[in-house]
Amino acid sequence: MAMHRTIHAPKINTPAAGTSRALRKITATVSLALVTALAGAGLAGPAQADGFIEGRDMSHYESTYDWAGSGVQFGIVKATEGTDFIDSSFARHWAEVGKLPMVRGAYHFGHPANDPVAEADFFLSVLDTQPAKAGDLLVLDLETTDGQSAEHVNTWAKTWLERVKSKTGVTPLFYANYNFAEQYGQGLGEYPLWVAHYSKAKGTVATPTHWKTWAIHQYTDDPWDQNVSSLRQDQLRALGRK
Repeated sequence: MAMHRTIHAPKINTPAAGTSRALRKITATVSLALVTALAGAGLAGPAQADGFIEGRDMSHYESTYDWAGSGVQFGIVKATEGTDFIDSSFARHWAEVGKLPMVRGAYHFGHPANDPVAEADFFLSVLDTQPAKAGDLLVLDLETTDGQSAEHVNTWAKTWLERVKSKTGVTPLFYANYNFAEQYGQGLGEYPLWVAHYSKAKGTVATPTHWKTWAIHQYTDDPWDQNVSSLRQDQLRALGRK
């Protein structure tokens, strides 16, 4: 979901390089206000089914999203991308989710053309500017190869994930669409999987080859990214900070 961009000095509120997700967000913004209003009025909203808990993930494309009225059990927000991009709505989303009794998480959009250690350290440095609490999830969002080989992308992901785990003691989640996880996920099975697959009903996605199960299924991006987890809230929170 990314298109190459040149990395310059640190910046905030610059369009992210993850353009496939970005284009979906722009489209979703058109209906965001209406659906949020309906949800607040009790006419629409997430529901639990088949034992799954519901969650959302957001970035600056949904800068005013109403977390308090969402009714979901977990919220994951974009923090950083590459080595210099800080999502302009990260602090606001982070604080709003933190006020609620839901599991909170932050994700980093990775670029395998960069140094994985530099990207991991940048992500953690931005998280350190915000209050943390037990149960906060850490996530690598990897959806672009930046023209690198499969071996390089796989090694890059391992290095990023290992770096964050060694610095925090938290085993990060790994986010990718189903096909990307199949192709580049070798050896990543120890990291809980957040898999995107929109042609499967929520919770019915198969587990990619390199994992025994998935933790979160992102099943649609209409009108925004919606997810379910087969874990209970306490189990999901247990994957985060201690």
